Amino acid sequence: MKLANPFGNFKYAAEGVLHVYRTQKHMRFHFFMLVLVLMVSLMFKQDRGETMVVLLTISLVLIAEMFNTAIEAVVDLVVQSYHPLAKFAKDIAAGAVLMATVNALTIGFILFLGGRPKSSFTTNLGIRNPDVLTVTAVGVLLLFAIVIVQKVSGGKGTFLRGGVVSGHTALGFFFATTIIFVSPNNIARAVAVLLAVLVAQSRVDAGIHTLREVLWGGLLGTGLGMAVYLLRG
Repeated sequence: MKLANPFGNFKYAAEGVLHVYRTQKHMRFHFFMLVLVLMVSLMFKQDRGETMVVLLTISLVLIAEMFNTAIEAVVDLVVQSYHPLAKFAKDIAAGAVLMATVNALTIGFILFLGGRPKSSFTTNLGIRNPDVLTVTAVGVLLLFAIVIVQKVSGGKGTFLRGGVVSGHTALGFFFATTIIFVSPNNIARAVAVLLAVLVAQSRVDAGIHTLREVLWGGLLGTGLGMAVYLLRG
């Protein structure tokens, strides 16, 4: 008996994210705002709690947009002509996206422009920088969003395989850059870079990516890693 691929469901789910981004202009705008907001949150040196609020808020908007797209697809499949209930279902789904967006804008205004207590304000001026785990999590999410944009813009590959930029290579070099910034051990730094290079080589040897695509991935991961840790201070 052949066992089911445990990563099969994840693959299909990931392709769903890619399809929504490819076909829905609102989703592309939300991804652009995702990248912008996360970069701004790093510049504001937000602590772990504030970053979690930002991530939860962004996730709600993206999830609402995906449900809206799914509902529209099902309605169009079932209803071939105008029906008031079909319009009602689509309007409700669109309303959910609107509410999530308004909520995100409100939270963003409070976090970024609403002011903070003096102690928190001085903390965010650099007395205490956000912890490494928070910065790394934000960086990985940024990398995830940028790789999706690159794959769709290039019109090549799927979420986990192929594309104009090697996502695996980008992730490998991002973590290598992270270790270079946070570890004082030069051996650990050298091993991290070596592992990232091996990941890149494996993508070329397997015929999944060209040398140019893994080079772009390496530059993306390294550049983003440097950016987020320099913003962290």
